[in-house]
Amino acid sequence: MKNVLIFADPGIDDTLAIMYTLMHPDIQVIGIVSGYGNTARDKAANNIAYILDLAGQKEIPVIMGATRSCTGKTPVYYPEIHGPDGLGPITPPGTFKGSFQEFSEIFKIARAYDNVHILDLGRSTSLAVAIILDEGFIDQVSGFYIMGGAFLVPGNVTETAEANFHGDPVASHAILSTVPRISLFPLNVTNRAIVTSSHIDMITSAQRADTGLTSILKDVHTFYDHAYKEKIPGLPGPPIHDLVAASLMMNPSYGRFLERDVGVETAGPFRGQSNADFRPDSKPGLHSPNIYLSIDYEAFIHDYIKIMSRA
Repeated sequence: MKNVLIFADPGIDDTLAIMYTLMHPDIQVIGIVSGYGNTARDKAANNIAYILDLAGQKEIPVIMGATRSCTGKTPVYYPEIHGPDGLGPITPPGTFKGSFQEFSEIFKIARAYDNVHILDLGRSTSLAVAIILDEGFIDQVSGFYIMGGAFLVPGNVTETAEANFHGDPVASHAILSTVPRISLFPLNVTNRAIVTSSHIDMITSAQRADTGLTSILKDVHTFYDHAYKEKIPGLPGPPIHDLVAASLMMNPSYGRFLERDVGVETAGPFRGQSNADFRPDSKPGLHSPNIYLSIDYEAFIHDYIKIMSRA
């Protein structure tokens, strides 16, 4: 059993990854930290609370994280991809109000559990702040699983930068250069994590009982699918980027990685670009993350359908 503290900014792919963690028999979600990114922090927090309400897991604390990056720049949101409120066509009822915890709750949670793993699916600002505020925080975490970056492949917000690294390159660079036990999941692998409408149909038809999460799964995925097909015509389905981090956290053998130092450009025209030395004779450093560069797609999809069909 992994005790998992999630940092997220739902966001459709965050939402699908969170659903996976909530339904996985070997994951106990011990808290979810809301930050800005795909939508504003407060909207993201309410989306998280709504997902937990649908899942019947309202006891999981939702913690308020960062509202903007370490650069101080005003966040840019992507309603054309994630909808005006972050969940595509879904809006929590106007009467729905989640219950939220202060940022310091992160440190209480980390101390209260053994075998804590951090799944960072959004901008890394909140995680960087937690590391700065508590020097013992890193030592209480067994592993960090971070979705972000793009190595020698095109970015998805600029020609070279992936959205999470571009959103707060200062936080990403600081974490990757100082924190041990990181597994990093860049666009190199997440772009391959295509989930089609047929896969979603397989999940909903295989489920043994209807659930609250089932009720939004198809609509959310369909919105995301249409958004990606507008962006990349001919794509068979949308890549569920954040799901890769959750899946490979539980199934590391599904991917192959190289251990290398990583740097992130923090300013200028290549802001957010991730760099690593992939020459054969390059040696990893003290805090080199495991950079996942390939994924067993069939195993990934089989696992996703199996876990999501458990209801």
